[in-house]
Amino acid sequence: MNAPRPSLPDDSELHALVDGRLPAGDAERLRAGLDTPVREESDAWMRQRAMLRALHGDWLERPMPDALHRAAQRLQDARAERGRWLAWGGVAAGWVLAFGLGWGLHGRDATLAAAAPSAPLLFAQQAAVAHAVYQPEQRHPVEVTAAQQDHLVQWLSKRLARPLTVPHLQEQGFDLVGGRLLPGGSGARAQFMYQNAAGTRITLYLGAVDDAQAEAFRFYGEGPVSGFYWVERGFGYALSGELPRPALQALATAVYRQLSAAPPAGAHAPARGS
Repeated sequence: MNAPRPSLPDDSELHALVDGRLPAGDAERLRAGLDTPVREESDAWMRQRAMLRALHGDWLERPMPDALHRAAQRLQDARAERGRWLAWGGVAAGWVLAFGLGWGLHGRDATLAAAAPSAPLLFAQQAAVAHAVYQPEQRHPVEVTAAQQDHLVQWLSKRLARPLTVPHLQEQGFDLVGGRLLPGGSGARAQFMYQNAAGTRITLYLGAVDDAQAEAFRFYGEGPVSGFYWVERGFGYALSGELPRPALQALATAVYRQLSAAPPAGAHAPARGS
């Protein structure tokens, strides 16, 4: 009687093997049971992991930037606050069911909706975190430099499934450094980075925003990173930096006007100072 073939490992087991998270004995047994195509694929993953660690290995030794730490703390606090509201909502719902107070349930739903950040505000928070992560970088601030601007625009336009335009801010004293592709809650996001002669950097963050209506020009400011953001036709824009609000508003207004002049941007001017 033939011995049954061992079942193929699932993705979580393969990732644990590639990442070195399995005990030596378990790793050896798992590798011994892999067929040739799966073993070759896992070996390719290991080589890719080794190359990435060699390229960015020094990042693991760096202390977390203060700006990123503060941004992460704000997001953690916001999640904790929403969790407290959700926990309260569960108790309230049970009380309502027990005593039949339908209007109490209605009030709870309204409170929870008010506690959760809107999609555009969450987009602005993500833009601020992305700025805090990449703005301090000296070796790898962008993936594609301004010297390859045509390639950068074509690449990001394809990944975001939307023709993009890079605003020019030389008149405001900022030159394009380049850009990069980032993940987002609604798919791929793009980040363009600019820098002035003093070394100050600003970033323009772009991407689709699910279930978002048109959002007027608004200010976002928590901690050192602040910015202006707006949404048009389901697509969001956020200009972030560590500048005074009037300076950021002037830059964001210049960006908005240039994007409005290039299709498929909207036709309405931003509401100043809102």
